Amino acid sequence: MADKTKILVVDDDLNIAELLCLYLNKEGYETKQAHAGRKALEAFAAFSPHLVMLDLMLPEMDGYQVCREIRKISAVPIIMLTAKGEVFDKVLGLELGADDYIVKPFDPKEVIARVKAVLRRYEKREESDVSKQIVVPNMTINPSTYIVTYHGIPLELPPKEFELLYFLASHPNQVFTRDQLLDRIWGYEFSGDTRTVDVHVKRVREKMPREDGWSLKTVWGVGYKFDTGYTG
Repeated sequence: MADKTKILVVDDDLNIAELLCLYLNKEGYETKQAHAGRKALEAFAAFSPHLVMLDLMLPEMDGYQVCREIRKISAVPIIMLTAKGEVFDKVLGLELGADDYIVKPFDPKEVIARVKAVLRRYEKREESDVSKQIVVPNMTINPSTYIVTYHGIPLELPPKEFELLYFLASHPNQVFTRDQLLDRIWGYEFSGDTRTVDVHVKRVREKMPREDGWSLKTVWGVGYKFDTGYTG
């Protein structure tokens, strides 16, 4: 029998955490709860979940900080939880690597649908990435390890930076708009500010500044492309 998909539920409201676990358990998921930021990181290390449901407002360390720490070591999908009326900066959440967000009070059917959709995207991405290593002058992009080797030095980019670079390099010389990149990399249509793409491109460029015949090129008024320098 296959192991159950494990979901870590992080919320300082015990009733909400219990309710979420009840919904998820009924769908066959294995769950674990944490009710504070540091406890969430401890539970993440011990439980090794396949997905994290992460409340924004937590004691000790807020959801943004927890998300940032998880993203340093894992590409596991994260769904942010936020109460209606709380300020939730979608751009910041996306920049830190959140995959989706749900506003409380939530509908159980919506929660399950979002969880299944995010897990599907993640599994599909893992399957399609296996062994599809990209090699260009002085750089190798390995999707199975999420490591970029640049001039012989392994770089562990945050997941969304890696996925953006890998996606553009997988489509050399093809121009993508910011909206298209948000949809392809973050997995859903993002209405509003597209600064997050610019921020991620800037960070990748800073980590790989040397010219090697290829570049992440800005196409003014349109978006970005992985330019190989080949025009033949």
